[in-house]
Amino acid sequence: MIFLTALPLFWIMIAASRGGHWGAWMPSSISAFEGTCVSIPCRFDFPDELRPAVVHGVWYFNSPYPKNYPPVVFKSRTQVVHESFQGRSRLLGDLGLRNCTLLLSNLSPELGGKYYFRGDLGGYNQYTFSEHSILDIINTPNIVVPLEVVAGTEVEVSCMVPDNCPELRPELSWLGHDGLGEPAVLGRLREDEGTWVQVSLLHFVPTREANGHRLGCQASFPNTTLQFEGYASLDVKYPPVIVEMNSSVEAIEGSHVSLLCGADSNPPPLLTWMRDGTVLQEAVTESLFLELDEVTPREDGVYACLAENAYGQDNRTVGLSVMYAPWKPTVNGTVVAVEGETVSILCSTQSNPDPILTIFKEKQILGTVIYESELQLELPAVTPEDDGEYWCVAENQYGQRATAFNLSVEFAPVILLESHCAAARDTVQCLCVVKSNPEPSVAFELPSRNVTVNETEREFVYSERSGLLLTSPASTAPPQCGSPLTSFSLVCLEGSSVCLCYLLLSLPGLLPHTWPRGLYRRDMK
Repeated sequence: MIFLTALPLFWIMIAASRGGHWGAWMPSSISAFEGTCVSIPCRFDFPDELRPAVVHGVWYFNSPYPKNYPPVVFKSRTQVVHESFQGRSRLLGDLGLRNCTLLLSNLSPELGGKYYFRGDLGGYNQYTFSEHSILDIINTPNIVVPLEVVAGTEVEVSCMVPDNCPELRPELSWLGHDGLGEPAVLGRLREDEGTWVQVSLLHFVPTREANGHRLGCQASFPNTTLQFEGYASLDVKYPPVIVEMNSSVEAIEGSHVSLLCGADSNPPPLLTWMRDGTVLQEAVTESLFLELDEVTPREDGVYACLAENAYGQDNRTVGLSVMYAPWKPTVNGTVVAVEGETVSILCSTQSNPDPILTIFKEKQILGTVIYESELQLELPAVTPEDDGEYWCVAENQYGQRATAFNLSVEFAPVILLESHCAAARDTVQCLCVVKSNPEPSVAFELPSRNVTVNETEREFVYSERSGLLLTSPASTAPPQCGSPLTSFSLVCLEGSSVCLCYLLLSLPGLLPHTWPRGLYRRDMK
């Protein structure tokens, strides 16, 4: 049993058989409370052939050799003892029966030490036994706690006190055991070495809250004021429990973030910060900070703290939300369309919180969404008026970003009413104004004369583009009726004194359009 190993008392003997040699048996060590008494059991032997009439004995303190003049504890011949032992020592055993048991009373600390017995059979038949007993004067009970106490597993704690004083018997009681169970007193137990102990056992199932609990045992002696107390702190082993951790954290991009994980365990846990299975930081400690400098959206996510020791583990997570302004929007979709087609534009961005997205053209809002990362714009049956620059704007409380994009609507050329011809002194000037996308090729034709003048002939024709408008003027010297021209032909209608000049405009992929006012009239009278 565990209490038997707490007081390692054992007999030392130098002779194995009675009557053969000088020999002595006594506990190698013995203990007693200060102020009480102690009985040191002792038995000795000598050769049978000596047969002394009277057997005497002497107890010495701290030395076995008389020539060293050690303090005399007890002497049967004269009863003269050292002053430290006067009135404190007497022999309980009968030396004639080879019993040398010694009683020491009113113990004080200076009496602690080695005690040697010397047999005196008269004459030269005296023998000091080298075997001795060490007396330990104590003031506290011995509380024995198992080497490992684990939460949730029943444990036995014992309180042991020496009970080697025949005059005073100790009584044991537990202190601070409320909630830990009721003690069971086993009573007085004799150890194999001949000493006695009083033992009380306490059985309980410890919890993590019992770690560090101060448990005490008290030994008292009835009808005296003697009372002794001893204490032991429980070292309860238990798995980690995370007791301190950030709740969800919001941080602005570029700021500093500190995440705390604290765990309660015994022994201290290994704390590990992880994200997506990657270890970020770890240490054997009760609390661990994860420091994040100048956070970016890449740090946004869920962080896990793992606490573990030899008895178990625990884990918890915390979400970090990094707040930031919208990124520059991206635009996907049709940016070139033919008149009449449906155009679909997708504008998207990323931000936290989600932004307000708006698409507008020339300050006119065409579409908007609130707290969405995407905005889809549908333009059914586009017209040339839909051609132009558009803006996608994303904004939240942390900032605003915008992206411009152009929608190009392709359509057939349209000759505008501004197109005309005019005569000025010695020249004729014709202006062709066309709206189209893409840019057309302009040529001035006179089919009846098979004459064409186009932009390759820079001497007569050149073009200027402004937006979707193309202006092409053409000029030449005034014609004479019926005369051929390098750039124009005049057709003189028979029976008329008026020469008419028909100018036709030819555009790629289109039938020739006659100018509504493309008539140059000149009276040739």
